[in-house]
Amino acid sequence: MSLLRFGLRRGNGLSAPVMLLLVLAAVLWPKAASAWWNDQWTLRKKITIDTGQSGAGISDAIGTAPILVRLHVGNFRFGAAKDDGGDLRFIASDDKTPLKHHVEKYDSLLGEALVWVSVPDLKPGTKNDIWLYYGNQKAPTAIDAKGTYDPDTLLVYHFNDRGTPAQDVTAWANSAQNAVPAADGAIIGQGARLDGQTAIALPGSPSLVLAEGGELTWSLWVKMTAPQPGAVLFSRTEGANGLTVGLDNGVAFVEVANGGDKQRSTGGAAIAAAGWHQIAFTAKSGQITLFVDGSQAATLAASLPTMTGVAQLGSAAPAAAPAATPTADATPAAPAGDAAQTPAPVAAPAGTAAGFAGDVDEFEIAKVARPAGFIKLSAIGQGPDQAKLMSFSVDEENSGWFSGGYFGVILRSVTLDGWVVIGLLAIMAFISWYVMVDRISYLNRVARGNELFLGQFRETSTDIGGLLQLDSEENDPSFGGELGKKQRKAVRAAPLYRLFAAGAQEIRKRFAGGGYRRLSPQAIQSIRAVLDSGFVRESQRLNRLMVMLTIAISGGPFLGLLGTVVGVMITFAAIAASGDVNVNAIAPGIAAALVATVAGLGVAIPSLFAYNYLTIRIKDVSSEMQVFVDEFITRIAESYELPDEPVKQAAE
Repeated sequence: MSLLRFGLRRGNGLSAPVMLLLVLAAVLWPKAASAWWNDQWTLRKKITIDTGQSGAGISDAIGTAPILVRLHVGNFRFGAAKDDGGDLRFIASDDKTPLKHHVEKYDSLLGEALVWVSVPDLKPGTKNDIWLYYGNQKAPTAIDAKGTYDPDTLLVYHFNDRGTPAQDVTAWANSAQNAVPAADGAIIGQGARLDGQTAIALPGSPSLVLAEGGELTWSLWVKMTAPQPGAVLFSRTEGANGLTVGLDNGVAFVEVANGGDKQRSTGGAAIAAAGWHQIAFTAKSGQITLFVDGSQAATLAASLPTMTGVAQLGSAAPAAAPAATPTADATPAAPAGDAAQTPAPVAAPAGTAAGFAGDVDEFEIAKVARPAGFIKLSAIGQGPDQAKLMSFSVDEENSGWFSGGYFGVILRSVTLDGWVVIGLLAIMAFISWYVMVDRISYLNRVARGNELFLGQFRETSTDIGGLLQLDSEENDPSFGGELGKKQRKAVRAAPLYRLFAAGAQEIRKRFAGGGYRRLSPQAIQSIRAVLDSGFVRESQRLNRLMVMLTIAISGGPFLGLLGTVVGVMITFAAIAASGDVNVNAIAPGIAAALVATVAGLGVAIPSLFAYNYLTIRIKDVSSEMQVFVDEFITRIAESYELPDEPVKQAAE
């Protein structure tokens, strides 16, 4: 800014281009961030959690909640962070309070990360901001999985364990008792695959004991292979008491058995197979509310019974159940049971209950009834519609030339293929600028030399015998000592002088034997042919390397366009792989891809202007040479014309 003020004080002392450069420098000059949590971290970005109508559209209370942050190459610079993500820090909106977080997955090579962050006091219907800091290679790892969840959360399985039982990441350590096959490409990283026969057994932990009439929140992401009648997702029984969550031909239900009296929720639409859906329910004050993908699907007026036994996820059908006949007999009784909503008809599906076949992910149990806003937040924030809830700002830096600002963000987002194209364009730009400087410098020397030569040439008398110095072995461009050393050097570099020297050499050859110094018309035509040949050579010398400018003009934009197309393809491929589709994920990659096109135009536009300018100047010099050849030949004919008598004698 001080340079700009200096330029303004100077007034007319600075040219318009200089003033423009100063203004651009002032606009693009990096601006310091309004606040910075810790100066040891060089990069930060704002994460906005939008629960308003412009985002997730949550109107119910939320409270403190764990938020899933998906990082990919479109919204995060993995190369600037530690290889294991140990320097990640999440700070509250006040830019002072660190937030608890833990990493489910971090792959800097593939450019994918899944991080869970505990965000306090989330408000519905508004925008909530947090900060992500990174870029400190010396930072110690600060992962706190247990602190990410409040004490009311009894169990959380990410299913990111391969070949081992699912581990509980909460402080209660309610890890699974057995392992099941992993399912790659689940809704959140890796999931678990259930075959309908093997269930995941939960521990008989005191913390998981259900008290009569107590509160509970249960949620699970599922992807069923195909609709099944009475598929059990979760079951827990103790004598005549029981709790079952399942899918009956794709329709989610909750069933409660209290002293043998069974009640099941009804209603709700069937979910589609081969797609991920969140099934959740809350129990409080004699009311059970079932949610599908964050929206209320059904309610059941029932209280939870007391249960202390072992629960299982995806429980299989009882081993003693016959295969086909009981199931067929039980099926017709189901509609009557649905219409009457009495416990008796529910016994038939219980007899035909089967284990769930499909993939599951992100299993959670809490000992309190979470508000509806909390359930909807988890469904949107963990699912494919996360872009509605979460957006990422551009990176900010606390040091460096490109700290903050759009220009730095764009350059930092350029991928390897883009840098390769930009590198090629930089080489092309260097060559084109070299040609510009070389040709302009050469034409300036040519113009000065031609001017000096023509000034002396046209001041001579009509008889140019003295100027040609026919008795000398070579010409003396000093013109009788009137030109100094530097001027003589400039004249020797002039194309007109070289044409003059070529013509003088031809005349010497013809007068080498002495005698009468006259030239026939044929000799003059021969000299003109030599001058025309010299004219062609001088034209080639003037146009030397000009083809490089034409290559830069035509090839630069196309090479830049190639880099842009490849960059856009990579950006969309990365977004498709990460599953996070929002403008903040797409914009940096697209903007970085367009840098290649800008670079191509940056090569072509100056080359185009320079080419047109040089072409005009070369044309002027060529015209000047053509005029000189005609003038020189005319003066030679006047000076060395044969007399009439010798011509007549030669004719006879």
